[in-house]
This record gives sequence, C-alpha cells and structure tokens, in this order.
Amino acid sequence: MGNEWDIVEVLRHSRHDWLNKLQLIKGNLDLNRIDRVKQVIDEIVIEAQHEAKLSNLHIPLFAALLLKSNWENPSFKLEYEVLLEPDASNINDMAVTNWTNTFFGSLKQAIEPYHENNLSITIEPQTNGVRFFFDFSGIIRNRELIEGFLSDKTVEVSVMEFTETELSLELFMPFEK
Repeated sequence: MGNEWDIVEVLRHSRHDWLNKLQLIKGNLDLNRIDRVKQVIDEIVIEAQHEAKLSNLHIPLFAALLLKSNWENPSFKLEYEVLLEPDASNINDMAVTNWTNTFFGSLKQAIEPYHENNLSITIEPQTNGVRFFFDFSGIIRNRELIEGFLSDKTVEVSVMEFTETELSLELFMPFEK
C-alpha cells in the first residue's frame, strides 16, 4: 500500500502546505484583495472540516491514504468530502483502502500526465454501510486499463459515467456483522 510515513515526514509536508496557504493570504493582503483573502480562509476552513470528518469516521487506513494522496501522487489533485459524521468503523477499512489505492494506481497509469486531472471523493455513510462516490475529470488516455480494473467483482462498484474526460463511479462498502 505504499511507504509508511514517519511523523517528521508528515509534519514536513503539512508545514509546507500551511506555508503555501499563508503565502497566498499574505500575497493577496499585499495586493489589498480582501475578498480573495476571505475566500482563501473559507477554503482552508472547509478543508479542515473535511479532514476532521474523515478522521472521525474511524477508518484510519483509508483516512491516511486520502490525507497523504496529494503529497504522494502529483498525477491528479484529490479532494474529498464527508457528508455525515457517523462512525464507519464497521466497514472493512483494509478492503476499502486496498481498493482505493489500486484504483489510484490504475488511474495514474491511465490518465494524461501533466494535465489538469482532478478526482473528487464523496463519502456518504448510510444505515447499512458507506457509499463512496468517485468523480474524475481530466484526460483518460488508456480506457482499457480502467475497464480491466473495474472488471474485478470483489467489491460492489457501479459505473455511472465513463468517457475520455469523465469517470464517475460508486463503491458501496457494507457494514460487517
């Protein structure tokens, strides 16, 4: 599933991200673009709220994968949103993490590098499990690779849209008994 990160490496990447955000705020303040400063701060608050909700789902392997994804994978920008905050510890954390990690690897190989590629994940806990919605926009140059990955039926995946520039799918992970 990738390399293990030590605390120093995590803090180094986190500090780098925060310094970039502070420089963006400072630069806009210097240009007297107060509306843009407020917008950046609002974006930071929303991002922190999503990180907190993700951490509170109690699926630590999956949360770690998403939290470090933009540091490890420059092929696409990842954003995520947790719609509700109930405990999702009853799902198989290892299974959803392995599936998502393999999906990230397949997507990375299938897309046009150095293009504006974006992946959004929406996490929606339900009464009997958790739904994960994956929405990709960018350039998919190797459709067959993605199709091969999606042909694996070990998890319940529904493809909603699949074109050269869009991929939308839903992964459902039921609660374990």
